[in-house]
Amino acid sequence: MPLTEFAIKNAKPLDKDFKIADEKGMYVLVAKSGSKYFRMDYRFAGKRKTLALGVYPETSLKEARDKRDAARKLLDGDIDPSANRKAKKLQLIDEATNTFQTIATEWYEKMKGKWTSKHAGQKWTMLEKDVFPAIGSASIKNITAPELLRMLEKIQAREAIDTAHRVKQVCGEVFRYGIGTGRCERDPSSDLKGTLIPKKVKHLAAITDPKEVGALLRAIDGYRGSFLTKCALKLSPYAMLRPGELRQAEWSEIDLEKKLWKIPAHKMKMRRPHIVPLSDQAIAIFKEVRPVTGQEKYVFPSMRSKDRPMSENTIRAALRRMDFTKDEMTAHGFRGMASTLLHENGYKSAVIEMQLAHAERNKVKAAYNHAEYLDERTEMLQWWANYLDSLK
Repeated sequence: MPLTEFAIKNAKPLDKDFKIADEKGMYVLVAKSGSKYFRMDYRFAGKRKTLALGVYPETSLKEARDKRDAARKLLDGDIDPSANRKAKKLQLIDEATNTFQTIATEWYEKMKGKWTSKHAGQKWTMLEKDVFPAIGSASIKNITAPELLRMLEKIQAREAIDTAHRVKQVCGEVFRYGIGTGRCERDPSSDLKGTLIPKKVKHLAAITDPKEVGALLRAIDGYRGSFLTKCALKLSPYAMLRPGELRQAEWSEIDLEKKLWKIPAHKMKMRRPHIVPLSDQAIAIFKEVRPVTGQEKYVFPSMRSKDRPMSENTIRAALRRMDFTKDEMTAHGFRGMASTLLHENGYKSAVIEMQLAHAERNKVKAAYNHAEYLDERTEMLQWWANYLDSLK
């Protein structure tokens, strides 16, 4: 005979647990403490099992029967309802703990040591500002390409096209980390090829016409600002380095006798050590600076603190003071100038690229090649310095 709410409510506890049967394997277990539990007995794979269906009165008789009927449907499909419940519980725990934000934070903490502090800060800012509010709480394995696209389209809507592409790239790195650590199976960002507005290609302005290069060099010689700024400007075309690499030069890296500047990997964009053969002209600049900062750590220290290198804006600001606009010449433009004119004068692309410290696709080869073409690079940089002097 089926149970009623009245019968369950009025069932009094005894000195030991007892059952009140309902139907289809369901019953109420009345504990001696007075608590009342809905249960269902069933057999699966030849074994007797019990499934908890709730506690009365938090779970009503109707709700308990609905759970029983759902469990019986699973049994009809040869699915163990107890095992199914455990699997769903584990899935919910997995989804709650393996959110995109959790995985992204774990990835960031592991990887940030490989980046400059500026680059690491940029990645984290993108995640905090654009990604976490949109998909941070979602399980990383459930995020779809359309969800990613909606997030990226919002970034594009504020005309931050380049940022949208960078955010997509960072998300791809997080998804690939998730795949490698077993928290997701694929990278949905790879499905978004061709869905974003194309990036605006930024060409850093560089003077490459020989006559104009000569005028630039004469303007640098006539610069009336800080002595150290003038020396950094004079060294820029000879060194072919990125502005950040040049301004962080330390005296411990400079060997004036061997005419070599050895820059450690952590200072280079590509995180590989780099060698700059020093031309006679570059040596002369270092010797000019040495009486001023030779006892300090940095060749070009900050004007505010000797414990920090020259500001990243110093060379750029000096170019503006000399009336070179950002569309004419940038601090980074000295590299473009060297690349263009050295190629035009017949130097091998491989040698030029090595001196520019551009990326080597073969990572195994890259680990050993920072001294490759050293003799050719030494000859090239001395020719380059002489050529610049002739233009000046």
